Amino acid sequence: MRRSQPERDTGGDSNDEFGADPDGSRPSVVSLFTALIPPAVARRAIAASVTTDRDVYERDEPVEITVAFENRLPIPVELPTPRQRRWGWTIDGHLEASDERLYTRDRPATFDFRGGERKRLSVTWNGRLERVRNEGRRESVVPEPGEYEIRAFVATDETASRPSDSTTIRLE
Repeated sequence: MRRSQPERDTGGDSNDEFGADPDGSRPSVVSLFTALIPPAVARRAIAASVTTDRDVYERDEPVEITVAFENRLPIPVELPTPRQRRWGWTIDGHLEASDERLYTRDRPATFDFRGGERKRLSVTWNGRLERVRNEGRRESVVPEPGEYEIRAFVATDETASRPSDSTTIRLE
């Protein structure tokens, strides 16, 4: 499974229409205003979408997943995350299609968006579910035929509402 970095949609100017300085060398009115936006408002400003290249797959066939996050506001927003994970995806509720516990640093982070920015990410699920069995032995299982939910989300605090989206695929 390959990991990918977000693609940023960028305009032609180094400064946006509000005069934000993208290299962060000096505070601007926009950066000061961004700091005043409550996390609940920032979460509502981000729209999430997840799609696959098809709706039906053979069992054990790779699935191309495309995730997009978009800041619907014309000003930058920062989404605080309790750990270093900024976003994630699940298959039927299993993070990255595995029931193995995945560790990320406990250090908080932020998922930052410029005004109107859209981030697109792609990941390939290998079509298998990773399981941890007795004595920590791992196995890769081909899922049974049926419907499976793929969900993508911003990794904000789990007790709060998260920007997320889901789609369903069918394995035959």
